[in-house]
Amino acid sequence: MDLNKITEESRQAVTEILNGARLKKGDIFVIGCSSSEILGDQIGTATNLESANAVYDGIIPVLNEKGIFAAAQCCEHLNRALVVERETMEKYGFEQVNAIPQPNHAGGAFATVCFERFKDPVLVESINAKADAGIDIGGTMIGMHMHSVVVPMRISLRAIGKAPIICARHRPKYVGGQRAIYDEKLM
Repeated sequence: MDLNKITEESRQAVTEILNGARLKKGDIFVIGCSSSEILGDQIGTATNLESANAVYDGIIPVLNEKGIFAAAQCCEHLNRALVVERETMEKYGFEQVNAIPQPNHAGGAFATVCFERFKDPVLVESINAKADAGIDIGGTMIGMHMHSVVVPMRISLRAIGKAPIICARHRPKYVGGQRAIYDEKLM
């Protein structure tokens, strides 16, 4: 396992997504990450904190530099709750819940790493479908956290480590039918 390569692939992926999604400071970027899938194993079977830290090192500094809020999805054992900074929770009015992600029991490696490394982490049950873009590393199902209209994004990478990735961004709904004229900058 080449941790430097995982970090570089993660950095490249988030940079390409941010360039294509046109996010603004204060928007939310959701990350679902299976450290098992990164290693080439089935999701939930080979939790690995080293690969989770490598993904963190690639993604979180880029988001922080741009002022984009990160939301790290936990596994299904915590009902896909999310680790966010307290600042994010307070800005968006999310409700804190009481659980601490664990790598091998409930939460997963990436959520555990975020809970350990964020400045003031909290766990929220939901971000009320407020994510503006995101990355799903290894089939973790992040769609429930995104706005109602999600557009898949194709970037140059198809995987991080051995985990397939799916990238997405939000766009406003089209309304008005055939006579409507749409703002190209919002598409």
